[in-house]
Amino acid sequence: MSNVAIVTDSNSGITQKRGRELGIFVLPMPFFIDGELYYEDITLSQEEFYGKLGADSDISTSQPSPASVMELWENVLKDYDEIVCIPMSSGLSSTCSTAMSIAEEYNGRVQVVNNQRISVTQEQSVYDAMTLRSKGVSAAQIRETLEEEKMMASIYITVDTLKYLKKGGRVTPAAAAIGTVLNLKPVLQIQGDKLDAFAKVRGWKAAKKTMLNAVEKDLSGRFRDEKDKMMLGMAYTCSKEEAKEWKREIAERFPGYDIIEAPLSLSVACHIGPRAMAVTCMKRV
Repeated sequence: MSNVAIVTDSNSGITQKRGRELGIFVLPMPFFIDGELYYEDITLSQEEFYGKLGADSDISTSQPSPASVMELWENVLKDYDEIVCIPMSSGLSSTCSTAMSIAEEYNGRVQVVNNQRISVTQEQSVYDAMTLRSKGVSAAQIRETLEEEKMMASIYITVDTLKYLKKGGRVTPAAAAIGTVLNLKPVLQIQGDKLDAFAKVRGWKAAKKTMLNAVEKDLSGRFRDEKDKMMLGMAYTCSKEEAKEWKREIAERFPGYDIIEAPLSLSVACHIGPRAMAVTCMKRV
């Protein structure tokens, strides 16, 4: 039986410490802040990031360099026969396509999963890969299974301020100004490989209700035949107290479901800002 390693990136929300506990490898995402290079959870903590975000620092995301990807893979392959690499969605970053190109040099020993997930849905893919590995499934078969299930997930996100969406060009300055005056909260969705607008409502209460209604519709509609295999997730850039309350609201609306949680990755946070909340539903392999 092949000895399979699992590699992901910090967009999964899995920290370096958690990665060591799970026995997996987490590639940190790089950021440029005021021209200086930082690595998520290595030289840049959540607290430091939000401090710089609040100070209106110039923050831009980047993808891991090919050299850093290869260095990690080479070290891992000293102890493992194969690698399953689970990067963030190919629709949100070129990280996945770069990894797939690099993997061509490894003669099948590295299988890059293009399953178009991020945050807690990407985290669940890691757990699914671990489950399949424990059953003796090869790296190639794990990749095939995860890619077959890639559309079995939804993410809904609402933001506290339109400032960062405006900064990233996702809303116009005029729309952001009007939205701020009217207390409009956009609800965004990730279905597969794109971050799209889903709804526009007034206030937090309506935004939360809209997201929970959307999940309920998914569970009773497109996922109804897999309902017993579905689980929920939540992610956030808000405080831990607010996150705890959000999790309680989700659990009350959907009793009996397992809920995994994590802070949203900094790559997402820099585009949506602090105090954002997300809810997800996804199939467990």
